[in-house]
Amino acid sequence: MTASTAVPPPARRRSWGPWLVGFGILAVIGWLAFSGVGNALVYYLTPTELAARGDAAVGQSVRLGGLVATGSISGSPTDLTFVLTDGHTEITVHSSVAPASSFREGAGAVVEGKLGADGVFEAEEVLVKHDENYVAPSEGTLPSPLVYPAD
Repeated sequence: MTASTAVPPPARRRSWGPWLVGFGILAVIGWLAFSGVGNALVYYLTPTELAARGDAAVGQSVRLGGLVATGSISGSPTDLTFVLTDGHTEITVHSSVAPASSFREGAGAVVEGKLGADGVFEAEEVLVKHDENYVAPSEGTLPSPLVYPAD
């Protein structure tokens, strides 16, 4: 053979194994992220967002979140009426389910239920957002009971 007719070196063979393993791992991570985390997240609308939906919001099962307006709590724990606000819009909420003992005016709350045609949100569940700073009661003291104002 002459130098001008030299045979080119053999083509390098690509290994697809690492690529397939990497893609498989990414697919599993993606599946876990979207299936597991999606169920753990709690999405809710603010009173302003719910009011912006207008008549389309009536009868839809949604979560509504905001602050319990000062002076708005009335009724017994199993026939409770209060107002949730986001600082711009207020929505009256009625619940026949007793809320947690940490439910109070000025606290954050998320309610799950449906907006009625009368504009009152009928809550099937009341979740109280709590402060992440836990302070243990001092020794020998009892937690204060939840007191609802009289009608």
